[in-house]
Amino acid sequence: MPTTTRFAPSPTGYLHLGHAFAALTAARQGTRFLLRLEDIDATRCRPAFAAAILEDLSWLGLTWEQPVLRQSERMGAYAAALKVLKSRGLLYPCFCTRADIADEIARSGDAPNGPDGPRYPGTCRHFSDDERSEKIAAGIAYALRLDATKAAAAVGPLSFTEFGAGSAGETGRIAVDPLLFGDVVLARKETPSAYHLAVVVDDAFQGVDLVTRGNDLFAAAHIQRVLQMLLGLPEPAYAHHRLILDAAGKKFSKRDRAVTLRSLRASGLTPEDIRDRLSSARQGIS
Repeated sequence: MPTTTRFAPSPTGYLHLGHAFAALTAARQGTRFLLRLEDIDATRCRPAFAAAILEDLSWLGLTWEQPVLRQSERMGAYAAALKVLKSRGLLYPCFCTRADIADEIARSGDAPNGPDGPRYPGTCRHFSDDERSEKIAAGIAYALRLDATKAAAAVGPLSFTEFGAGSAGETGRIAVDPLLFGDVVLARKETPSAYHLAVVVDDAFQGVDLVTRGNDLFAAAHIQRVLQMLLGLPEPAYAHHRLILDAAGKKFSKRDRAVTLRSLRASGLTPEDIRDRLSSARQGIS
């Protein structure tokens, strides 16, 4: 059984009950428990939220191996990974705005859906090198996308090990769909690494061999397994747990201040109260 797990929140708000459940679940799964702050998005991440995460987790009684990894300090590692993918001809610049993509999807009328909505229709995939160079020279902003079809051919049949609930109770080896997300964005000008790339690079760097996280990220294992294979990174196992839901049956949000650990602490609840609440809520986990 794998032994190294991690909790990897983004410091874009205060932790809530769902985060507490995820952190406690991950900490129970391994003999090494790591903490990572996924703070690449400089426009939304705040130092005050990062400090609050450390404080709230300590208050819950959790301890983790030092130092805490901060993705904002790892840009060189992500750039190196992008360079590998580019050298293999697996990346291309996409100059489409969100409005351009929406218009193209509307015109096509039959864009297939991925986990995040309609897949990118591949508008920029077919540009020649000269066309791309001209657009870049003109200063047109672009993102770097993975050519999913080329990536699928490069990795061949893939699978990953699931120890948790999966998306529908699956366990064991799960077949990977390399095209599930389509030509996913791996970097933007304002965000030098997208979530999927940073996660696989950092999990390998930290020696994480069991990725324990919420079931809402189950689909992400497909594209992340592809990236691990393309970059020659170790394959971790996965344990996707069910989500704690609110009274309306929705997963908790950072916008809901009533269920943040900070507000619950201020109301007089103890760490034991939080653990008891999460334990009693297990019947409502979905």
